[in-house]
Amino acid sequence: LSQTVEHGFPHQPSALGYSPFLRLMAIGTRSGAIKLYGAPGVEFMGLHEENNTVMQIHFIPDQCQLVTLLDDNSLHLWSLKQHGGASELREEHRFTLKGPPGSPPSATQITAVLPHSSREVLYLGTESGNIFVVELPSFQVLEDRTITSEAVLQRVPEDNCSRRSCELVEALREHPKNPDQILIGYSRGLIVLWDLQNNKATHHFLGSQQLENLYWQRDGSKFISCHYDGSYTQWPVSSDNRQPEPLENTVPYGPFPCKAISKIYWQTTKNGLPYIIFQGGMPRASYGDRHSISVIHGSQQTAFDFTSRVIDFFIIFSSEPTAEFDDPSAMVVLAEEELVVIDLKTAGWPAVHPPYLASLHCSAITCSHHVSNIPLKLWERIISAGSKQNIHYSSMPWPIDGGTNIAPDPPQRDLLLTGHEDGTVRFWDASGVCLHLLYKLSTVRVFLTDADPNDNMNTLGEDEWPPLRKVGTFDPYSDDPRLGIQKIYLCKYSGYLAVAGTAGQVLVMELNDEDAEHVVDHAEADLLQDQEGYRWKGHEKLKTRDGPVRFEAGFQPFVLVQCQPPAVVTSLALHSEWKLVAFGTSHGFGLFDHQQKRLVFVKCTLHPSDQLALEGPLSRVKSLKKSLRQSFRRIRRSRVSSRKRRGGGGNASEVQEANAKFDQDTLQEMELAPVQRKIEARSAEDSFTGFVRTLYFADTFLRDSSRHCPSLWAGTNGGTVYAFCLRVPPAERRMDEPVRAEQAKEIQLMHRAPVVGILVLDGRSTPLPEPLEVAHDLSKSPDMQGSHQLLVVSEEQFKVFTLPKVSSKLKLKLTALEGCRVRKVTVANFGSCKTDDYSENDLAVLTNLGDIQIISLPFLKLQTRYPCIRKEDVSGIASCVFTKYGQGFYLISPSEFERFSLSAKWLVEPRCIVDVPEVTSNNHVHNKSGMENAARKSRFFSYSFLERKSGRLMEHALLNDEKVLKEIQSTLEGDR
Repeated sequence: LSQTVEHGFPHQPSALGYSPFLRLMAIGTRSGAIKLYGAPGVEFMGLHEENNTVMQIHFIPDQCQLVTLLDDNSLHLWSLKQHGGASELREEHRFTLKGPPGSPPSATQITAVLPHSSREVLYLGTESGNIFVVELPSFQVLEDRTITSEAVLQRVPEDNCSRRSCELVEALREHPKNPDQILIGYSRGLIVLWDLQNNKATHHFLGSQQLENLYWQRDGSKFISCHYDGSYTQWPVSSDNRQPEPLENTVPYGPFPCKAISKIYWQTTKNGLPYIIFQGGMPRASYGDRHSISVIHGSQQTAFDFTSRVIDFFIIFSSEPTAEFDDPSAMVVLAEEELVVIDLKTAGWPAVHPPYLASLHCSAITCSHHVSNIPLKLWERIISAGSKQNIHYSSMPWPIDGGTNIAPDPPQRDLLLTGHEDGTVRFWDASGVCLHLLYKLSTVRVFLTDADPNDNMNTLGEDEWPPLRKVGTFDPYSDDPRLGIQKIYLCKYSGYLAVAGTAGQVLVMELNDEDAEHVVDHAEADLLQDQEGYRWKGHEKLKTRDGPVRFEAGFQPFVLVQCQPPAVVTSLALHSEWKLVAFGTSHGFGLFDHQQKRLVFVKCTLHPSDQLALEGPLSRVKSLKKSLRQSFRRIRRSRVSSRKRRGGGGNASEVQEANAKFDQDTLQEMELAPVQRKIEARSAEDSFTGFVRTLYFADTFLRDSSRHCPSLWAGTNGGTVYAFCLRVPPAERRMDEPVRAEQAKEIQLMHRAPVVGILVLDGRSTPLPEPLEVAHDLSKSPDMQGSHQLLVVSEEQFKVFTLPKVSSKLKLKLTALEGCRVRKVTVANFGSCKTDDYSENDLAVLTNLGDIQIISLPFLKLQTRYPCIRKEDVSGIASCVFTKYGQGFYLISPSEFERFSLSAKWLVEPRCIVDVPEVTSNNHVHNKSGMENAARKSRFFSYSFLERKSGRLMEHALLNDEKVLKEIQSTLEGDR
């Protein structure tokens, strides 16, 4: 097992950093992770052992190093170093600033970090107002160079400030032209230009408002301060020692009280008009809840309105020292739920489509489906449909392009489809390291909802102020929870797609390269078959649009099958060769002919006593509350009527005693009421016995051993397997004759555990190929001469039956032996990494303990077992999806998939290199032995090296590496 790469957006990001030198971006999270991104495919990850929140990230200028500050006040030095032909991220040192004995924590609480351009020291501003200087890379405090608040106060006129003016260092900025000067900004508004050589203040600037941040203009003649009241001020830096007066104080969204401007950029351009870019500053009363960044360039002004809180942002501009102007090209914004990049070169400032860090959870993920080895034609048609959706994005190349991706090209094209709560299905390119959005499909247009699909949230009136513009795709709010996608099935050969939802809707679609307007055919499938005594208490079905509906190019629905009752669709299967789709809910299953648009049959699996299945996911709590409320009303009415019957003659104690006895009898009656008792006491394992867990099409021997026929198999939560013989007319009479179905078998497993998988093995004990796979010469024809076998996988055991007699042949009791239950199962093809001629099919099984087990076919022998997901991570286990070739994905957070591989041949992982100039300064190599020791003790994080493999494999590889052996030998000789 190799856990190879994390796809998606980091969960709970907390810090952002950027290196113009390396053109790499770093993101830190609340869980202590740090992730570096460059050109597509260039990714590194590290994890602080403390698991504390990353507060700040700073790259060392012109170096392949960065420093992180955690919320426990510790500093960590990370390096990108080459190893085994690729770069890896390594933690070199850690350090915590300590004050003198007895000093308060605020004395050394770091609030601002400045890596100096000399690459030799860090300046650390603190809450106490002192600025400490630490040496790099040793993190040794240079006490003689500390800039104390007392020293600053001595050099500032007394009438201009007090002792409290030098408390809490808010910002530290190095002079862009003179590295011997730094700008120190204190929280109360005092700003000091400090001469490092002479250890004195050359200028001081007095702001009237609480300071938030500082920014130098490129030529060093001015700097900008931004403040808590929503204002920013320009300050000149003169060559003489006169007291500077502000050039301009601006409240961009005044005159009413505004929110703080927390960060600002002033970018110069060739045409003379600067870009002024700042975060916040919105009017408090009307727009205090907005997360905005404003861009002003001449007469153009836009306040970009983000859908989640802005963590930080940076501007990509000309970093050449000889360049006269900044000429900004892009703005990169890290919001709490997504990364947004704005193109500042193109008119209208459009967003740039990111090649990675996709916001997977822009609407909550409800299901996933993986399809391997997509044919080129289908791939190109999906990309074409997606490109038509992306016309509003900028065409600029991805601006964060550091490093070089040296991983081999993906061997095949893979799709990961995710279903979402808002009724959309997103198609992701899962072939390589970057999970990239290709196309988005929406099912909303078929139904009538509160939201108009033609609404444009970005439309602005000409005179609207502030000029807000919505950006980003994160939108966690669904118009209707019934739209949620629960099951997806894509046939890669025919281009048919079936999706099923929360309110019993099943849509069958086909791929169209052009926009089209047509009527979607409707059919109803009554799974209760008008049985008496059943009443659905859950949500209603979705209302559909009448008449033709306009659809964009891409997958377009042509038929809707509505299950009644409109319960969640729990299983789905599509056979594109027979043009059939099967669907199941907690009440039963049905088969639909999507060529003739006709319902073939329905089968009710509901047990007579199973009332829970009729309540639906949204009504169970409501019905319990309602029944309790009615019971207490009966109690109150009975009390009143008993008092009336007694009249005023009885004494109070008798009435009280009678009431107490009546209360006790009524509560006992409530406990014995069958429906309430069932809701309270029955576990999920005991309920929903008719819940259809799996559906499977197979061409096999069902009636006798001489003739095979199409068949449909269904497995339920109660351990029942149903098998139906199908008669599908030949192609020439396909539209004239109906598809017929007849129940042939019903198997009841003795242990009654839920059936989670059904599989038919041919005469060579090979799983039957997918529909149309043989027709496309991508699989051998199944062996129809030898006897077929049926494999039924329940949560507790694996059982092989012979066909057509269905007599038990072999079984593996998993729960009895291992104490675990099967949650997911699939057939995986494991290829040899040494020869293309050999591969084998095995079962990949995920259990409720988070283990993955590989079990051989057809003999059901356990091959190996790996711990993969924490057993407490129930949502991670539920979200896991296996691929056909032994890889898999599971959600490690609402916004991230962890990718893993069980195959020695199929391994998708980052392998990249970051080239940097050789460092010749003595200051960076003087402590070599100390760094080597630290390197031995440090944790290594790289996706692409032996650390990810097992210990034995690593040991074997190292001891066969001639270079490593020579190093070990020389070390031993040196010690001797």
